[in-house]
Amino acid sequence: MPKNQPESHKIQAWSLINRKYLGQGVRVKRFRRPKRSQIRNRVLLAILMAKDIKLSRLAEELSVSSRSVSAWVYEGRIPSRTNLDKVCRLLGYPSHILFNEALVRQSPIVCQPTPSRFMKRTLAGSPRSNVILTGLCMVYDFSVTDVSIWIGVHPGTFRKWLHQSHLPTLALQEKAENFFRIPRHILFADCELH
Repeated sequence: MPKNQPESHKIQAWSLINRKYLGQGVRVKRFRRPKRSQIRNRVLLAILMAKDIKLSRLAEELSVSSRSVSAWVYEGRIPSRTNLDKVCRLLGYPSHILFNEALVRQSPIVCQPTPSRFMKRTLAGSPRSNVILTGLCMVYDFSVTDVSIWIGVHPGTFRKWLHQSHLPTLALQEKAENFFRIPRHILFADCELH
């Protein structure tokens, strides 16, 4: 065997070492972080994120392709009547909230004054009564404290909206609606539905 060729047992040893590390797989985040301009149906994504339902799992439960579910969220497509009924039944929301055509067409982008980060502890011990509002904070990666300051309410008040389904006054609902750029009847639907 020539001297510049490695010995065969060394190659086998390296292949076993590499297999050990390569066989572990790649760790993929639960939800991909798309650019904000790529999300057309923010309400649907907010509900899925707050309920910790992956797009692939939703597709599996509805017996549709994951590409279809991705198109509902990222391209703003409206599902067929049959699939629309299935999604509404599964998630527990009416179609005018999950697939609001005017909102999907506008696809508003929220302008945040300063960088913010959603804290997972917000979900830890709470009943998450207002799923849509909590999910929107997750979609935009907003801290509860930062949102309350930007809207102009006390953080404790905003937490009541999230965790106790506390329906705020019309003036405060309007502030939240102007900030998130989502109609108040959708933003606070959990307070009225449940």
